[in-house]
Amino acid sequence: MMDYGYRSEGPIEPVFHSHTNYEVYYFHEGQCNYLIGDNIYHMAPGDLIIMYGMTLHCAKIDPSFPYVRSIIHFDPGIVRPYAELPHGVNLLEPFEQLRNYRLRLRGEDKAEVERILELMRSYQLRQDAIGENRLRLAFVDLLYFIFDLCAQPLKDRQEYSSDKEASVQRIISLLEQSYKDDLHMEQLEEQLHMSKSYLSKLFKEVTGVTIFHYIYRRRINEAKILFLMEPELSVTEVAFRLGFKHLAHFSRLFKQFAGITPEQFRRGGEARTFE
Repeated sequence: MMDYGYRSEGPIEPVFHSHTNYEVYYFHEGQCNYLIGDNIYHMAPGDLIIMYGMTLHCAKIDPSFPYVRSIIHFDPGIVRPYAELPHGVNLLEPFEQLRNYRLRLRGEDKAEVERILELMRSYQLRQDAIGENRLRLAFVDLLYFIFDLCAQPLKDRQEYSSDKEASVQRIISLLEQSYKDDLHMEQLEEQLHMSKSYLSKLFKEVTGVTIFHYIYRRRINEAKILFLMEPELSVTEVAFRLGFKHLAHFSRLFKQFAGITPEQFRRGGEARTFE
């Protein structure tokens, strides 16, 4: 099953949602911040996101601009047979390994994706069996193109051993449950049955950041989402909701990670910046 849509819409209400299908989202034009889990992507024309599906996500658009994007929801089962063909590859690997991942396409890559999407649109408009089959083949071509673009990120991900990744995933899962709490390394040591020094070294080796850098960045990302989705909240309310005991500490970290103060971000406009 595959559902392809090329849409330009008026104002839409930003609602977090999830689905069991995988998704390819391509941004053509407009002003849009795409929220996936705890990440915010400030979209530019040519940005393409692959999504695993079950992660909560939503688009927050500026209704004063046309909002044009292509969305393809698909059951992964329709793609798996292509891996069994001679010289076939697992086209689902980018979705399964990278989960939710943005590709910033420019130049020839951007033109190539838009060419394939326009072909898909023309086949969809035929509304007959030939058009349906050619639509599916064009989509498979798009997945091969995405797979090729993701080759390096997939290679980088595979550099770590499965044991190390599994251990770090356990740490991250625990942090996701308690990142708003007043965490101490002793608590992690006790719950994960690893020494503090080993925990710290392993996490930095696999993720490139320290555990507390991760926690603070996670809190600041969540703060951005709260400012976007609940603009009536004050800076103080957001800071305390996310476990900060002192407003000054929250403001200092927010500026460190976001480049501007939480007050500037909350006001929006030209001052707002995103990762």
